Amino acid sequence: MRTHLVTGAGSGIGAVVTHRLLERGDQVVLLARDAGRAREIASQHPGSTTLVGDLAQPGRLSWALSKQALPERIDSIVHVAGVVDLGPVADLPAGLWEQQLAVNLVGPAELTRLLLPLLRVARGRVVFVNSGAGLHAHAGWAAYAASKHGLRALADSLRAEESEHGVRVTSVYPGRTATPMQERVHQQEGREYDPSRFITAESVATTILTALDLPDDAALTDLTIRPAR
Repeated sequence: MRTHLVTGAGSGIGAVVTHRLLERGDQVVLLARDAGRAREIASQHPGSTTLVGDLAQPGRLSWALSKQALPERIDSIVHVAGVVDLGPVADLPAGLWEQQLAVNLVGPAELTRLLLPLLRVARGRVVFVNSGAGLHAHAGWAAYAASKHGLRALADSLRAEESEHGVRVTSVYPGRTATPMQERVHQQEGREYDPSRFITAESVATTILTALDLPDDAALTDLTIRPAR
C-alpha cells in the first residue's frame, strides 16, 4: 500500500485521481485550504485523510503543516490544484497575477520542499498537472501561462536535483479537459461550453496513474494529452 498526497481533490481531475487511488486500496491524504473545506472533501472521499494548508499563502504552509501530524510515509505528491483568471496584460491587475503565481507555482514549490524529506525516504514521485498553457501562451492567458511555464521549470529543476535521491518527477500537459475549471474558462471567454469536445478527467487521471505506477527502473518526464477529435 502506498500513500499519496493530492491537491485539488474537490473536483475535476483531482477528484477522479483520488477516487481511483482509494478504490484500489492506496492511502490518500488530501490538502485543503481550510478546515471547512477539509471536512467537505473528506466527506466526498471516504477513507481519505486531510491536511490543511492554503496554497494561496505559500509563506504560511510551513507553519500550517508544523501544527498537524504528517503521514509517516509519502510515496507521491500529485499537484492538481490550480486557478485561472484570463485577461490581457493591459487589464490584468497585480492581485490576479499574484494569486495565480501563488496557487499554481509558488505554493506547489513550497509544499514539495516541505515534504521532500519524506519523498526521499520513499524514493517517491512528484506529478505536476500542468497545462497546454505551460507550453504555449496565447492572448489573454499571460498570467496563467506564466505560472504554468514556471511550473514546468520547477519540475525540470526538481528532476535534475532529486534524481540522486531516487525521486522521479513528471509533468502532465493536458489540453482542454471537461472540468469545472474549463467551464469557468469558457465563461471568461464568453463562449458556450460543450464538454463533449474535450478530454475527460478520467483520461487525464489514467495518465497520472500510469506515471505513478511505472516500475522503479523507469520514469515518465513529460506527457502531453490532447483531445482525440
